[in-house]
Order: sequence, then C-alpha cells, then structure tokens
Amino acid sequence: MKTSVKNISETRVELTITLNAEELAIAEQVAVTRLARDVKVPGFRKGKTPVAVAAKNINPISLQEETVNNAISKAVSEAFTEKDIRVLDRPAVEVKKLVPGEMLEFTAEAEILPKIKLGNYKKLKAKIEKVVVKDSEIDEIIERMRKGFSEKTDVKREAKIGDETTINFIGKKDGVAFDGGTGNNYPLTLGSNQFIPGFEEGIVGHKAGETFDLELTFPADYGSAELKGTKVTFTTTLVAIKEVKLPELTDELAAKAGPFKTVADLKADIKRELTSQKEHEINEKLKDDLVSQLIEASHVPVPEILITDQSQSIEKDFVNNLMYQGLSLDQYLENKGFESKEKWLETEVKTTATKRVQAGLVLAELSKAEKIEATSAELEAHIETYRQQYGKNPEALKQFEQPEVRRDIANRLLTEKTVDRLVELNK
Repeated sequence: MKTSVKNISETRVELTITLNAEELAIAEQVAVTRLARDVKVPGFRKGKTPVAVAAKNINPISLQEETVNNAISKAVSEAFTEKDIRVLDRPAVEVKKLVPGEMLEFTAEAEILPKIKLGNYKKLKAKIEKVVVKDSEIDEIIERMRKGFSEKTDVKREAKIGDETTINFIGKKDGVAFDGGTGNNYPLTLGSNQFIPGFEEGIVGHKAGETFDLELTFPADYGSAELKGTKVTFTTTLVAIKEVKLPELTDELAAKAGPFKTVADLKADIKRELTSQKEHEINEKLKDDLVSQLIEASHVPVPEILITDQSQSIEKDFVNNLMYQGLSLDQYLENKGFESKEKWLETEVKTTATKRVQAGLVLAELSKAEKIEATSAELEAHIETYRQQYGKNPEALKQFEQPEVRRDIANRLLTEKTVDRLVELNK
C-alpha cells in the first residue's frame, strides 16, 4: 500500500492510497467468503456451500463491488493509523483508478484533530482579585432575615411603600390585552421594583377594594420587542394590604436565626459565608481568564465538525432551560432582537461553541505537555462523590458502571486537574 498526504487545511486532510494486486487478492478472498453465505447452489443448503464451489456462482459485478469496498475499508483504517492522523468523521472516499485484480487508487478526505501549538502557559497575566465583603452586603442579608421573622397585619389604610399587597391587574395596549400582562391574586411588595417604573408607585395611596387605571410606558430597553417603549394601561384592583413590621435586630433575634449568642456572632458568620462564596467565584473567574489567555497565546485551529457538534449541544441545553422558565426559543429570539434562528446560531451560539472547543483542545494539549493523568484511585473517588449525590437510587447508580459515563467523568477530572495545574503555574 502506498499513501501520500495532502493537507487541505489545518483541520482537513486528503490521503491518496494505492493498492497492489496482492492486496486486492486478499480483499477478494474476504469478499468471496462473505458472499458465499448467500449463494444458492443445487445440492447444498444455503450458507453451507463450500467457498470454492460458491465462488464460481457469485455474480462478478457483486464480487467486484464487495472486493473494492473491503479493500477501501481496510486500507483507510490502516493508512490513517500509519500516518498517526486522528479523524473526526467518516472519510469521504472517491475512487480515482481501478484495474480489476491489478491496482486500485482512491482518495480519502476527512476532518482531523489538528496539531495545537501551545503558547507560554507559565507566564500568563491573569490576576486574582482581592476578596472584599462590604458592610452593606451583610446588612442586606440581615434585612432579608428580619423580613423572614416579620409580622404581617391586614390594614384598611392607604397603601404605602413597604406594604405587602395582593392585586388583580390586566394590561392593555391600544385597548387590547397583551400576553403576560394579566395577573390574579398576585402578591406584590411595594418598593420591590418587580414591575415597570411607576406601577408600584401608582398603587401607593389606594385602599383595598379600589380599582383604578395606571397609564404607564414600558422602558425603551425592555426585554420584549413588542412592548419596549410602548404606552399601556393597567386596570388594577387592590385586593388586600398587609403592613409588614420588622423585628428589632437583637441578640434574641440572632439566636432565632441560628446557633448565635449575639448579633456580632451572626454578622461574623454571614461575613465568613460571603467571603467563602466570593473566594469561590473569584477562583472560578481566574480559571476562566487563564484558559482564555492560554487560547489567545496558543495556535488552536478549530475543526468545523466539533463546532457543529458543540453548537447542537448548546442549543439543546439552552432550549431546555428556556422551557423551565416558561419561554420558547422564538420568544427569546424576539426579545433579544435576533432576525432569525440562523442569525442567533451563527453569532451567539457559534461563538460560545468555538470557545468551548478551543478550551477543550488547548487543555488536552496542556495535559500532555505537563504529563497530567487521572489515576484509577482518583477516578473511583470522583465517581463515589457522584454516587453519594444519588443516594440509594439503584437505577441512577447503574449509570456509573457504564463505560461511556466513566470515560466522561474521567475526562472531566483530567480537565479539572489540568486547569488547577495552569493556576498553580501562574500564581
């Protein structure tokens, strides 16, 4: 077998493969053996005909087609392996020359895993941010805690900011009700800014049982293209008003909130939790920044087939997340001002997919450069963590015995170790 390689691009290659008479003869013997199973010869049961006898009764055209297919299949696999080329899809084959029994020449074109050239991954510029917890952040959490212990009392007075109300409303644009503009027995705390500007303020001064119109305009940057900048009327009924009385912040209240003796203990615990949370967020941002910088510093060609696969995965996950929010993809596209789904796929989705593929390729190359491996013991410990999350659900636990699931977990573990090593090298 003779093989020549033509690099069409950094991610696509064409092999020209030539087979000789001896190699075609071997492929023909394989073809005869397979086709002999289906040949009917008088005096023999189907599938029991001796190969030598069956060969004389095989359709020559079928034999030639099967021989060529066998020869190509075997040669393609061996040629890419011999040249140490990792293909990402089934090669497209085209026969160039065939002399039955003497020679076969064909090309095999495929997308391949490209060669990655790492940049200087030990001198990246990302810096870890300093953790700062503001008093206002602690106060905000304490305020939410106080609201959790608040006393709520029905009142007959006029509504004011801070009250908890129950309302019915219907929004109309040019006299016609619009989607998402209607609510019944809707709970609304005045001053929470849940609604567009002017709505909550418009309820202030009214009493329970009153019905009134609120003439408002949606903000110019509102999410819905149909409503942004639009004048509407909300016909609103104030069903009930509750006055919310917050308890004083005392040591007794701190003790109700948890194992704390004093307000100072409570504030110290909140500060520890916020510090831990911010440290985690900062570390994750540092990892993302370092990976992005590594991609920028390296040469990372991206095969189109990997972008397509990743884009499909992103689209599927995104649509599922929208469903959980009660939205459709069409609604999202309209709200964000995309002309079409294709435009969204080409810009937002493809950009994200490309970055993910590049990250995977460059980290895989880094793991080789730094000789990072995920040991069997580490993998089992990682899998055990997942098992504990599923408790005693036998069906869920079975998946961790599946080879593909274990490979996926091993790949994630290797990626985590590689990113950790990248952080370590750049501290």
